Amino acid sequence: MPDRPLTLMAVHAHPDDEATGTGGILARYAAEGIRTVLVTCTDGGCGDGPGGIKPGDPGHDSAAVALMRRRELQASCDILKISHLEMLGYADSGMMGWPSNNAPGAFWQTPVDEGAARLAELMRQYRPDVVVTYDENGFYGHPDHIQAHRITMAALEMTAPTPKVYWTTMPHSMMQRFGQIMREFHEEMPEPDPAEAAAMAEIGLPDDEITTWVDTTAFSGQKFDALAAHASQGDNIFFLDMGKDRFGELMGTETFLRVHDTTGAAIPENDLFAGLR
Repeated sequence: MPDRPLTLMAVHAHPDDEATGTGGILARYAAEGIRTVLVTCTDGGCGDGPGGIKPGDPGHDSAAVALMRRRELQASCDILKISHLEMLGYADSGMMGWPSNNAPGAFWQTPVDEGAARLAELMRQYRPDVVVTYDENGFYGHPDHIQAHRITMAALEMTAPTPKVYWTTMPHSMMQRFGQIMREFHEEMPEPDPAEAAAMAEIGLPDDEITTWVDTTAFSGQKFDALAAHASQGDNIFFLDMGKDRFGELMGTETFLRVHDTTGAAIPENDLFAGLR
């Protein structure tokens, strides 16, 4: 047995990302006695302000938004029973193509080696057995998600080998279901144009390429509550429209692509810690 607790480290871009893609595993593994470490790379300052004020609109104050989102993030961590929260504090870069991509201090402008060195220090401190982050496209092309992927993979190269590394993903079958459900809850939503539909079809992976399917059904209520804790961003969190019961039916499995493994655990697997306990 190791001389330290088994440890999961999730590296995310913004406050609320921890709940969207990994709220289930964070809650599940915390309940199983595993130490959970969340690294949030940006301050979320390009999120909505009070009353739904959008970035770029009059009255949007990114510093005030960041402070508000920091409080919401702590509430989410409390709900998910996350052991340790670490914030790198970079400025939110906004969506791809926004002027904020080029703002001083924006995460997207940060040299990868600089961000990776800071993350590597946290990896040396916590010595995670499992690291989870995004794929090279940041799942859907957000610059801060892409940058989180880059610094995570670079930090792993700088540190002692981590037994297991995963990228968040979603099976194509689930993406199709979400599209149907979004139209169910938003009947006025137009059908996407062919180019947009083609881009959406590229998100995630074919079902048979998913390596890891983790059942988090028992923790879907915590995941919903963690998302709801990010109340200021409610306009952007479609899942809250479902209500807790429907959410639990649809969000009971979180899926991943295993990209590094030293344990020899067979795939497909249903446990990020397979081979470690």
